[in-house]
Amino acid sequence: MKIGIFGTGIVGQTIAEKVADLGHEVMIGTRNVEALLAKSNPDSYGRPPFKEWLNARSGIQVATLDETAASCTLLINAMHGMGTIQALGSIDPSHLSGKILLDIANPLDFSQGFPPTLAICNTDSLGEQIQRTFPELKVVKSLNTMNANLMVHPRAIDGDQTVFLSGNDSAAKETVKSLLNSFGWKEREMIDLGDISTARGTEQLLPIWVRIYAGKGTSLFNFRIVFG
Repeated sequence: MKIGIFGTGIVGQTIAEKVADLGHEVMIGTRNVEALLAKSNPDSYGRPPFKEWLNARSGIQVATLDETAASCTLLINAMHGMGTIQALGSIDPSHLSGKILLDIANPLDFSQGFPPTLAICNTDSLGEQIQRTFPELKVVKSLNTMNANLMVHPRAIDGDQTVFLSGNDSAAKETVKSLLNSFGWKEREMIDLGDISTARGTEQLLPIWVRIYAGKGTSLFNFRIVFG
């Protein structure tokens, strides 16, 4: 499968590495390819500049957002949540038509520092806004309640854990489930919450997630739902 990833930060890079290792064709989409490749400083996590990372992975391509959408079958949104709608709006709608978008972004607002607040909550969600604005997409919200490493290496911590899915299209969710399974997620760990409006619940887990992270000093944890 040809997979397009929107977002060039640590989340996009981590997912790109994994799907490339699984044998998929991978293209990373960005707004300005030239500006991205011109960066020479490490990122905020101390990772090498994107160009160095890309040069070490010959099987991964980089292109504009529009070129990525046009070329790929499955799209993954790993961009900053509050920039997502504007970024997707720069893409020719015909290049989004019928495509699955796995949305892993969260509407975090860091304008007042840490911890962030949610810019969208309660009666709406980023997942819903994407689906409403781009009805030609089949949006599936998932993987947004954990760190990037656990998204693609769930066995990095012991025991079962939980990954949620929300979306209006059942077939699209099955495609995403298959991808999650290839990452190492077990079927019993996947909870399908229902339509895209249920993304409100998973996005609103982020306030407690950031407080656990701040209090424990590690992001290597996840939620587990236990039924009685």
